[in-house]
Amino acid sequence: MTNSTISAAPAAIQWIGESDGFLRLIDQTLLPTQCVTIDCRNVEMVWEAIKMLRVRGAPAIGIAAAYGVVLSLHDAGRHHSDSPSAAARTAADYLATSRPTAVNLFWALDRMRYLIAAHPQGQAGLAEKLLAEARAIHEDDRLMCRAIGRNGAELIRDGATIITHCNAGGLATAEYGTALSVLFTCQDQGKQLHVYADETRPLWQGARLTAWELTQRGIPTTVICDSMAAHVMQTRSVDAVIVGADRITARGDVANKIGTYALAVVAKHHGVPFYVAAPSSTFDLSLVDGADIPIEQRDPAEVIAPYGHRIAPSEVEVYNPAFDVTPAELVCGLITERGVISPVNRESIAEHFKQP
Repeated sequence: MTNSTISAAPAAIQWIGESDGFLRLIDQTLLPTQCVTIDCRNVEMVWEAIKMLRVRGAPAIGIAAAYGVVLSLHDAGRHHSDSPSAAARTAADYLATSRPTAVNLFWALDRMRYLIAAHPQGQAGLAEKLLAEARAIHEDDRLMCRAIGRNGAELIRDGATIITHCNAGGLATAEYGTALSVLFTCQDQGKQLHVYADETRPLWQGARLTAWELTQRGIPTTVICDSMAAHVMQTRSVDAVIVGADRITARGDVANKIGTYALAVVAKHHGVPFYVAAPSSTFDLSLVDGADIPIEQRDPAEVIAPYGHRIAPSEVEVYNPAFDVTPAELVCGLITERGVISPVNRESIAEHFKQP
């Protein structure tokens, strides 16, 4: 691991070298007090980084997994029974077990599987082709996030106050993020903003990561407890809520970090527009009802002993879903790289994706 200063933070995801290179990630579990990079040199290290949230955010874990498939070819030659293509297929299946909710993970791995299937004998050059595809996934996400920012910025006035939840910035994607891309683009356009960042328990992605990204950019930011968002909307002028997503169904139900649903209900009550920013890779058009989205259950220790500090009796039962589902009727608009979907329903989403 290597340390770097907060003011000169590296990119969240970097591939170093060519097909025999390695994947470098910011270990997000240590932010904001330390900015440390980890070098993943095999598939197991990438799986662990995804599972333990060293890399997190739906687009980012898809990108990392794609690079993980490339790493599988480093070890293929050590096992005579494994051809390069077989090793890559095995790696894709293994990486798919790391986290269940974010559909971008499976979208990226399916792209890698498609390429592997086109080279069933693992012909020479497979490693280079897989790396090129992983880099294309990385670049596609960067471009989609920039376009999301441009489309979303049109919805936000100069001087606006925004509430966001969890982290949907550059740490969660290839570059600008999804929800935060809207804010960063507004800043690029000269708009002044103030952001309330929900702390996002139990892992504090809002306080640790979103607040860090926003302050890096010089955007005025106030961290609030998740339970304070309703009070803020009741007593202060809030122009919009903007969040990211891990999976969006064909009718617009949205799976995002736990606490998003409550925020959407409160926004609806107070007449505050609730927007979800996500690339097309986050849509799962094979699912209609949000109840069918698999919800990851995480370690009880994250709730009762965060970062090793026990705050509840060890005998207590713990329910720790990582995500909740916000029904489509609570979403004012879905901001994608293609534009803004509003109203949010099955028909408008289908029409949106018919566009070239």
